[in-house]
Amino acid sequence: MSLPAAVLDHLVVAAYTLEQGLAYVQDHIGVTMTGGGKHAAVGTYNRVLKLGPGQYLEVIAIDPEGRQPDFPRWFNLDDPGCQARLKIRPHLITWVVRTDNVDALAKAIYGQRVCVRPMQRDGLRWRFAFTDDGSMPGDGLIPHLIQWDGRIHPAEKMQDAGCRLLGLDGAHNDAASVQRVVSSMGLEHLVTFHPVSKQRSPGLSARIKTPAGVVVLD
Repeated sequence: MSLPAAVLDHLVVAAYTLEQGLAYVQDHIGVTMTGGGKHAAVGTYNRVLKLGPGQYLEVIAIDPEGRQPDFPRWFNLDDPGCQARLKIRPHLITWVVRTDNVDALAKAIYGQRVCVRPMQRDGLRWRFAFTDDGSMPGDGLIPHLIQWDGRIHPAEKMQDAGCRLLGLDGAHNDAASVQRVVSSMGLEHLVTFHPVSKQRSPGLSARIKTPAGVVVLD
């Protein structure tokens, strides 16, 4: 049985504070992020940067004024080890793909350890696949899943600063297994997988074309 179609939606940079994350992107890309807002249901907030048609970069952090949800936040943000790592510096922690059938794709990829929840921010509405414990599939290299309501993607309303995603690279201790999952979703053209080595630490990195040249976010 073929899986529901999925395409790249956005990249996620997590930060200890939103200000820290915005400074990280400014230093690397040379562009000030705008837009975004608060995710009241999970106590996080973000800023965004368009990366092309239907694609964007998100910086996200726990909102100190937000609520503590009664379920684990997305992107493993409640994990003390994750927060300790982010306190040192922000990281590109995962990527998100969109689909028109998030329930079926989440069940096929994540199995029974997932809950698809309705979400909203300002006028935006979507459904998102949360893992039961808040962990990131494949340590962030297997994408998260989103299904937007409405026909206009939010990136269409974002300011275009001339930044474009060129490609993703991922390193994992079991890169072959993660690659098989990504390939089963028809997304193997988006990311190049590598084994972990002295030259390449576990994690995700993105090559982004900016007005000042090509930069790497990790």
